[in-house]
Amino acid sequence: MIDRFTVDKILDAANIVDVVSEFVTLRKSGANYKGLCPFHNERTPSFYVSPARNICKCFSCGKGGSPAGFLMEHEQMTYPEALRWLAKKYNIEIKEREMTNEEREAESKRESMFIVNEWAANYFEDLLHNHVDGVAIGMQYFRSRGIRDDIVRKFRLGFDLPDATALGREAVSKGYKEEFLLQTGLCYARERRDTRSGRDEEDSMNGRQSSQELVDRFAGRVIFPWISMSGKVVAFGGRKLDAATKGVQQKYVNSPDSEIYHKEQNLYGIFQAKKTIAKENCVYMVEGYTDVISMHQCGIENVVANSGTALSLHQIRMLHRFTQNIVLLYDGDEAGIHAAMRGTDMLLAEGMNVKVLLLPDGDDPDSFAKKHSASDFKQYIEEHQADFIQFKSDLLLKGVTDPIKRSEAINSIVKSVSVIPDQIVRATYITDCSHRFGINESTLISSMNKMIRQERDAVRRRNESAAARGADEVPGTDMGMAGVIVAKPVDTQPSAPRVAVPSQPSDQTSSIEAMLVKMIVRHGEEIIYENVETEDGDTINLTVAQYIAYDLGTDNLAFSHPIYNKVLEEAVAHSAEPGFVAVDYFTRHPDVEISNLASSMAMDRVQLSKAFEMKLEKDNIRTQVEHLVLDFRTIYVDCRLKELQQQISRSSDEPQLMMKYVSEFKEMQEVRNRLAKKLGGNVVV
Repeated sequence: MIDRFTVDKILDAANIVDVVSEFVTLRKSGANYKGLCPFHNERTPSFYVSPARNICKCFSCGKGGSPAGFLMEHEQMTYPEALRWLAKKYNIEIKEREMTNEEREAESKRESMFIVNEWAANYFEDLLHNHVDGVAIGMQYFRSRGIRDDIVRKFRLGFDLPDATALGREAVSKGYKEEFLLQTGLCYARERRDTRSGRDEEDSMNGRQSSQELVDRFAGRVIFPWISMSGKVVAFGGRKLDAATKGVQQKYVNSPDSEIYHKEQNLYGIFQAKKTIAKENCVYMVEGYTDVISMHQCGIENVVANSGTALSLHQIRMLHRFTQNIVLLYDGDEAGIHAAMRGTDMLLAEGMNVKVLLLPDGDDPDSFAKKHSASDFKQYIEEHQADFIQFKSDLLLKGVTDPIKRSEAINSIVKSVSVIPDQIVRATYITDCSHRFGINESTLISSMNKMIRQERDAVRRRNESAAARGADEVPGTDMGMAGVIVAKPVDTQPSAPRVAVPSQPSDQTSSIEAMLVKMIVRHGEEIIYENVETEDGDTINLTVAQYIAYDLGTDNLAFSHPIYNKVLEEAVAHSAEPGFVAVDYFTRHPDVEISNLASSMAMDRVQLSKAFEMKLEKDNIRTQVEHLVLDFRTIYVDCRLKELQQQISRSSDEPQLMMKYVSEFKEMQEVRNRLAKKLGGNVVV
């Protein structure tokens, strides 16, 4: 691990103009530089680089960041990879942090497994291209499937000899340990069949028990390596050759789960596809290896496969780093339909924009790609892909006349809509459903809201149950809660009563939050209140960050986004430190998500002169912060009032409960009136 001192040294040396210039042609524009954005196609430059702040930003697509953040986005690197790239550029020696014995042992084990897998990938490739059987059998198989030699190289395809002990013997002779051949799943152990003394003697010299031998898991198969996002070989898939598949159900064998490979956390083809996914802002999800390979050969490179497994949250979130648009591209048989159905709700719950395309009967992406050019394939996708409502409607309602079955199908579709986190997107889909099914929109909304409440109640019960057992929160408890003002203390008020969580507010709330966090990033350390008297008679000065935290903390409020709360908490914690400058601290933050957020918020399209900027800030910063905090509170109260109105309506048959809600509603109205007076607004009761 890179030690903190070396990281700081790298970040100090990294010059944003130097780094960006390696990928973008820049020209001077006042105090800054500008050029065509490398993250999207444009004709007029909207990508600005600020040497003063050491950050960049596109004012069209919003992407940019610090030198490390830019590299991560443009080159699809991890943070450590970006740091190493910068260290190499500026000739900085990287000193790794001294790890504990446990860390060192675990890291050594993982690294050894990666090394063994990389050797095996090279071994399989070499056999395919240079061994007589590899060329005659393996390469002939790939060519018979129409796969070009350059695509074979691109995906590092290989071949394994039929001799089930050849790989193990070769690996051991090269000095690779048996334990890692077994732990990666390249081999498994079985009782030795050949007990000749000569073989036993040789095995004893290699440190292996003579009663067992290593058996190659992939013997006699063509090989498909799984390559991780960072380019490391994590696993393999092996397919029996066509001549050997007659009467065999399991054509493919895959590496078992290990320290470095978990099938639910990997996607086949992600390494080859990641840049194109980001560029095209869309990913195609297919089922198998050859589907991915054939589409690449056809010219469509933003494609990955989950290799027949159910989609996992980890896989979805991996893809969401590059795009929110996904097209499920499966063949039109029963298996393809089932595959498309089972991942839809999970994708929607993670904020993905889901389209589905079932290919004509008899075709899968592999066979279809071979019959069409890239432009024809893309055109077919554009013309035939359907949003998830159309897909589920066609599937569940086609030919259905029975009212009960029809209502069940429509409820299933509304259930899918209910998991979407964005309130506006949900409302749009409900309107669409109303038009399609001829059902009153208010009826659908009522049904959807009931589903959302039931899910939240179920989540709450699971969390309470987990808390009673001393366990962590149940995974997935944030479903449908994006944008909610979460009631929790920002500062030190552990005993403060929790404020009821309102229903999802409008986009205005997110906008106000973003503006408050922008003030923290830009001016968090600046004092806006001097000599404020505390309860014990002392006087203190309050910075922007401290004032926001104190004001929200008095009513136990917090931002909806965890990253915003983290920025506020760290700004408060460091405010009193000599020399602390929030914008410098956060744009160089080791958490890249915070660094990129701060970089985006720190830069304006128009850079004011320093003198005018200072005057503007001095005159207005306190007023801006006060108004933003009041706006935040007002929106919270408005949301709570709407929620109370709904609760009053629903509790009409429970007078005691209804009176409780009515009482709180009146109190909230008074709070709303006081806030409106402070803001100078008119109150409509």
